[in-house]
Amino acid sequence: MSEVKFLLTGDTSISVEFGDEIREEINHKIRAFHFTLTESPIPGVVEIVPTYRSLMIHYDPGIVLYNDLLWQLKHLLGKLDQASIPPRHVIEIPVLYGGEEGPDLEFVAEHCNLSPVEVVQIHTSTDYLIYMLGFTPGFPYLGGMDKRIAAPRLKQPRVKIPAGSVGIAGSQTGVYPIDSPGGWQLIGKTPLRLYDPNRATPVLCQAGDYIRFRSIDRREFDSIAVQEAAGNYVCKRYSRERGA
Repeated sequence: MSEVKFLLTGDTSISVEFGDEIREEINHKIRAFHFTLTESPIPGVVEIVPTYRSLMIHYDPGIVLYNDLLWQLKHLLGKLDQASIPPRHVIEIPVLYGGEEGPDLEFVAEHCNLSPVEVVQIHTSTDYLIYMLGFTPGFPYLGGMDKRIAAPRLKQPRVKIPAGSVGIAGSQTGVYPIDSPGGWQLIGKTPLRLYDPNRATPVLCQAGDYIRFRSIDRREFDSIAVQEAAGNYVCKRYSRERGA
């Protein structure tokens, strides 16, 4: 793995770079190394943050010094091919497309020379890899969107986008976990809460897994919203490798 680079990013952090492109093969290596570090923890490492093409490793220099940490990281990296990585999971995200929940669906359809129905069909036909989380708590940066529905960002970003809004910006798609500003084209909304600080696991999605969007109607949207508010909704997950 001669292409891997170890870069200083501060007094207490190291960036381990696996490449200079956004590709699933690179993400697989990042996920494998993340899992290896989790299963064989290094004393002094306090946080591991996966990104598009690297792992940011934060450490306590009072427990482990840089040179010692670097040696241990390289040692574990040499065993990466032996790592037994758990299967990736697909998280199903129900979405009500168009209308008030997706005010930009018509624009995206017109921009792409498609009908709104075709945009929805294309958007729901793919498993999207979660490369990383960022921007706001639990915001999933997804890869794999069909370029046929790519659309430009808004010229004037919205001051407040409702939590659960599903958007498109360029060749990316994503879901806003909390109310926040944003410039993505909104095509729908999910009743699920991707981030809830009161849950045992606040963030619904994890980097390395996949998201699959499913189109729903208003009746199902309202039903799921009630269950979600009561803490009774069980989000559908299944193993991608096993096709379960």
